[in-house]
Amino acid sequence: MTDGEIATPQRGTLTTRAAVASSALAIVLIGLKTYAAVQTSSMAMLGSLADSTLDLVASLIVLLGVRIAAAPADYEHRFGHGKAEAVAALVQVIIITISAIFIGFRAVERLLSGAQTADAELGIGVSVIAIVLTIALISYQRHVVRKTGSLAIGTDRLHYSSDLLLNGSVIVALGLEQYAHLTGADAVFGLLIAFWLLWGAWSASGHALAQLMDREWPDELRERFLAAAREYPELAGLHDLRTRSSGTHYFAQFHVWVPGDWTVREAHDRLDAVEEALQHRFPGTEILIHVDPEGQIDRETLLPQEITERAT
Repeated sequence: MTDGEIATPQRGTLTTRAAVASSALAIVLIGLKTYAAVQTSSMAMLGSLADSTLDLVASLIVLLGVRIAAAPADYEHRFGHGKAEAVAALVQVIIITISAIFIGFRAVERLLSGAQTADAELGIGVSVIAIVLTIALISYQRHVVRKTGSLAIGTDRLHYSSDLLLNGSVIVALGLEQYAHLTGADAVFGLLIAFWLLWGAWSASGHALAQLMDREWPDELRERFLAAAREYPELAGLHDLRTRSSGTHYFAQFHVWVPGDWTVREAHDRLDAVEEALQHRFPGTEILIHVDPEGQIDRETLLPQEITERAT
């Protein structure tokens, strides 16, 4: 659940702006690093260039994903298009993995050949510029993720966060090789960068797969929802709570026991009012309530510890 209570159209606007910003930064860095890689012959800089090139591809995929995810539900997608973000995040993971393998291969090749770099000052200067611009982008992405909970932007932020280490490694590698005369330092750092990217891809894939597989909300969020539910007498006996998320949208469905003397109309009106109140407290959440006669249990999946009672 996000910190800010913003409407779905605003979420789409914020995530789209963040994706455009990351794409623009990738284009600028590709230009700078291409020039630096040609001039320095640095393996670490070449790896950084390859990473920025794939950053651009990944950012364009994110831009497409968040735009699709922001689209309202339609006849063929009644639950909305939110999972487009998880798909975009998985594509990013694949791209990051390919990038890491390429960098690692080239680093080993360079280490075995014993080739050295040149013009370290240029490479260091470009890396410093890249770090400053990347910090600015990450700060903006953090703001967007806090407001929207976007999985795709969060994965993109993870990748750009790793770029800080990557650019810092380029600076250290060039400095060690040219000024400390440690031959092979550039290639070794290139190899370390490759392993770092693989670790980041592995971590990011878990979040995307969890959403695609309709994993339950985190325990903390489920407990907050149940605590809120206990404040409404109409939800005494809430059971069989099931939750999932899709992009920036959340879904919760559960059964509620109601007194046997309630009419269908009374149950409908009372629970509709409660549903509206909960949706206001948990923005972007679609709630579905199923009514059961009091005491009836018709599912073996019932979790007794989640049956709510009236707050005293």
